[in-house]
Amino acid sequence: MAVSFTKKKKVTTIDVLTDYFDNNKRWEATIDPLEILVKIVASIRPKNLKKTDEIDLTDLLLFLKKNKSITNQFSSYLKGLLFEKKISRILSDAAILQDVDFLFEVKKRIYARILPYQHEPDTLEFVLNQVFYLDSDPIWLLKIPINQIEDLYELVGFTSLYESVEQNSVLSELMMSMSLIAQRMSGRALESDVLKMVPEYFHFESPFAAFEKELLSIQDKIKTKDNNHFTTSESLSYKQLFVLHKQCEEYVEKAFQNSSKFGITLRVNQSLLRIRQQLYRLKILIPLLVVDVETDKKKNSIRLAYKLIKYNCTRNNVRTFIKESTQLLSYEITQHTAKTGEKYITQSRSEYFKMFNTALGGGLIVGILCVIKVLLSKVETSDFGHAFLYSMNYSFGFIAIYVLGFTLATKQPAMTASALVKVLEDEIKENGNSNQKHQGFAVFFARVFRSQFIAFVGNVIMAFPISLLGIWLIDLAFHYNIAETKWNTLVTDLSPVHSMAIFHAAIAGCFLFLSGIISGSVANRDKHYQIYLRIKEHPFLKRSFGKEKAEKFAHWYEKKWAGIISNFWFGIFMGSTASIGVFFGLNLDIRHITFASGNLALGLYGSNYTLDNWMLFWGIFGIGIIGLVNFMVSFGLSLGLAFRSRAIPLSEFKPISASIWRHFKSKPFSFFFPTGTIEVHHEGGDKIP
Repeated sequence: MAVSFTKKKKVTTIDVLTDYFDNNKRWEATIDPLEILVKIVASIRPKNLKKTDEIDLTDLLLFLKKNKSITNQFSSYLKGLLFEKKISRILSDAAILQDVDFLFEVKKRIYARILPYQHEPDTLEFVLNQVFYLDSDPIWLLKIPINQIEDLYELVGFTSLYESVEQNSVLSELMMSMSLIAQRMSGRALESDVLKMVPEYFHFESPFAAFEKELLSIQDKIKTKDNNHFTTSESLSYKQLFVLHKQCEEYVEKAFQNSSKFGITLRVNQSLLRIRQQLYRLKILIPLLVVDVETDKKKNSIRLAYKLIKYNCTRNNVRTFIKESTQLLSYEITQHTAKTGEKYITQSRSEYFKMFNTALGGGLIVGILCVIKVLLSKVETSDFGHAFLYSMNYSFGFIAIYVLGFTLATKQPAMTASALVKVLEDEIKENGNSNQKHQGFAVFFARVFRSQFIAFVGNVIMAFPISLLGIWLIDLAFHYNIAETKWNTLVTDLSPVHSMAIFHAAIAGCFLFLSGIISGSVANRDKHYQIYLRIKEHPFLKRSFGKEKAEKFAHWYEKKWAGIISNFWFGIFMGSTASIGVFFGLNLDIRHITFASGNLALGLYGSNYTLDNWMLFWGIFGIGIIGLVNFMVSFGLSLGLAFRSRAIPLSEFKPISASIWRHFKSKPFSFFFPTGTIEVHHEGGDKIP
């Protein structure tokens, strides 16, 4: 027997209206009134928003025009449902940062996304949370032609928001929310941490206080009018209000600009971000008080309704919050790493070979660290004990490389990526011609690449013999081959086909990126808290060691401390990964090109030079692959962060890649050796060979 399936017909808005508002049907006692509006909106909401160009309400409007009885009942229903519903909290709070604690705000929003807050039944939030609960709702509402929305407004018989200023009226709620926002802004802007960011305003009256007074003055005038509860765009008070609003915006922008001078903390960043959001909210709400022609009443009422829906739907948006909160901090971090990264980019031949010499020094220390790590593996202790010992070995080794002025090759990408994007940003500002700006970037990239290449070479060719020398001396002195039982593991772990070397190299690349983030954030924090000045002027240090030594120590701290902390944590990450993997039962570990070179030397000696040719080949090949993955991951993550921090679109990647490829084809040797004297000027006067 054949079974046929029929597609279920979609319930239309007309069907819902007919079911509940026909004269012969009564719904009041059988259903929750709010459920009717939920069904009406669901019948209009498109299933596929991407394929919907426009939502047409022509049939609904014709139905309402022909059926006056249903229209009247529907109008009474809506007015009763929305009667004296409080809207002030949506306008003053929704989609605006409520807490300066970043992590608390993130957790609160995530929790609210999973289990939304339910408000009191007398608030509009209660209605909107049930009816418009999807992020896409504000988007599809805009797809309804405005003339159809206006016709629906007229048919239902809504009154404008200017009819009354009595308590609980729409206009009263609107003005109360605006006053509340202005008061909150004024108080936040006068906090000491925020004032510290704008010393230029210290001896002047706060523009926020003046704005609050002017707004209150306009609201008093509106309330005292008998019939016309609005102002006009020609009103001097209204114009003055926008002048003061502009001054408040300049105050916030100046504070953000001064972050490069004074540093900034996440808490201050959140405070300024909240003020900026509140200013933008007022910029949207203030024009709703203005009526120049009669039709403005209807248009402003519809505009307010749309904003209420949009703000309520987006109040718990986590992605937008994180993006806005971290953009300035990422800019400040990458600014620091860009300045630091400049010293890792060679220009002349002398700088190129100086980089090679410092890389040899870095390889020397890493070779020693490789030997020490094998010795530490012999210690009888727990996984935590090994994690601690390995971490300290890495940390103090990396700090020694940094303090002695040596170079660890893979530490460069996280720094140089920011410097590259800074050049691109300067080129974009300076050059309207996209070919020229990308050509300059390509030339600069060649400098970065050859600097990285020679650092790799220096590290690898020194780490190998130093590790070999170390294990030989230990064997000579104590007649003990420390790698005799581990040589197979040391070599096999380098092979990209016999182990997870590529994945482990990617993990190391992530840690390299994180160490750059830590360096920039520590430098930014110390700048904000004026640590350098506090050390320099510390009375105990000045009395005990003298003013000159205190200043020297403060200068050393300013130049070195962020790098020391960064290298310390990089060592912790590198040393504890394997133990964390054991704890969770995961195959986690790290592979770093310089350590890979040292480990190959240890494996070679541990096997008494009996490695077969294939094992040796895969070991050498693996070193190159590990270095490439280290570079690609750390550089890619850093480049993405730098692009985002400067608001450069990712679409720039395609023309940039094409420009780099063209430059490589024309001058391939420039990516490995300093070859010419071609110079490209960019902002700041620097020259790029």
